[in-house]
Amino acid sequence: MTSFDSSPQLNAWRALLAVAVVFVMLATTGWTAVRARHDPGGPLQLSVQAWNHARLDHHALPDAASPPERLREFFAALRPAQRKRLAHRFPLAVGNMNGAPLTLRYAANRLALTQARDHEVRRTRDPRLSPDGHDEAADLVARYTSMLRPDRDFLAFDPNGSGRAAEVFGDLTHARRVSVVVPGVDTALMTFERTNRPFTAPSGMGRSLYAAERAAAPRARTAVIAWADYTAPGGIGIEAATASRAQEGAGRLDDFVRGLPGGLKVALVCHSYGSVVCGVAADRLPRAVTDIAVAGSPGMRSGSAAGLGTTARVWATRDAGDWIRDVPHVEFGALGHGADPVGRDFGARVFSSTGAVGHGGYFVPGTASLRNLAHIGTGDFGDVGCAPGGAGCRTGVPARGTSRA
Repeated sequence: MTSFDSSPQLNAWRALLAVAVVFVMLATTGWTAVRARHDPGGPLQLSVQAWNHARLDHHALPDAASPPERLREFFAALRPAQRKRLAHRFPLAVGNMNGAPLTLRYAANRLALTQARDHEVRRTRDPRLSPDGHDEAADLVARYTSMLRPDRDFLAFDPNGSGRAAEVFGDLTHARRVSVVVPGVDTALMTFERTNRPFTAPSGMGRSLYAAERAAAPRARTAVIAWADYTAPGGIGIEAATASRAQEGAGRLDDFVRGLPGGLKVALVCHSYGSVVCGVAADRLPRAVTDIAVAGSPGMRSGSAAGLGTTARVWATRDAGDWIRDVPHVEFGALGHGADPVGRDFGARVFSSTGAVGHGGYFVPGTASLRNLAHIGTGDFGDVGCAPGGAGCRTGVPARGTSRA
């Protein structure tokens, strides 16, 4: 005789109740911002279409969506003047083109940012706009002006909708290891950097992690990329409870990683919903991705680290005061993100986050979470501090410094 406690009907009701709790939490924890969506006819898409119909010295250009290897070969065969001409004709297309030379992408995105800023300057004086429209334009002028500082480089920029960007910290051209920060919900151009609580924004996360890596291993050739180049969840919360945005983001993340220079070892550093993106992408990512570290994760759409289907080491941390610990770790059809990555049965290497306060505190200088993420990024795995309960997170890792090469 089947007991009521283990009956299929009761288990179904428990799952439905857990999903209901997810929705309540999403409605009360800041995962509810309304977002503008990407327009298929936006500036980047128009630039790509123009590229695909253009010719260079009477020769057709390769499709902008060609594999990075094909685009690398194409640009390598061009003269410097030809590359420069293409960047000036199609700045958004070239700036976001995986496989194009890094310095060319930096220059193209700087030109695209300048054009976007000048457009918003004109909008601040447009008499047809409402006062709110003028304020929005002025805010964008300030954002683009900040992004145009001479010490900043971008591998991606898209002004469409709520916007996308990917910023580089360090010398990516000569790096041997790169950490790619994948942020979570409410990521947009206007939240890409913040004056207050700067380490909760993608740019601040990337800058803080790079400084920590330099402090941990000054001679290591590392770089960090703040990758906010996907449309994160928004609306009333339903997207944050599903993997719909993670599916699209996972494809973009895979394309981006494959477009990085060859020979790099890549660590993905995934925060909050960004860990869902990384989990969905895990089984398709190239072997260049050696480590996936998640912080404050609601789940990775997998029941275990082994179930992710990746050869990368999987690391996880969560602060004791992080509200996300109360999100039910369920997967009910399209809803929920699965098992808890810091759970004993998941199988991740659980490291300490001592000093981090709440869901947004993992990249704050002085925290154990930031130091440990830096050690993972530099390949000094023996220096990673495990969460309370023993040194199990370091089992089987390479000796200190041997994994940097």
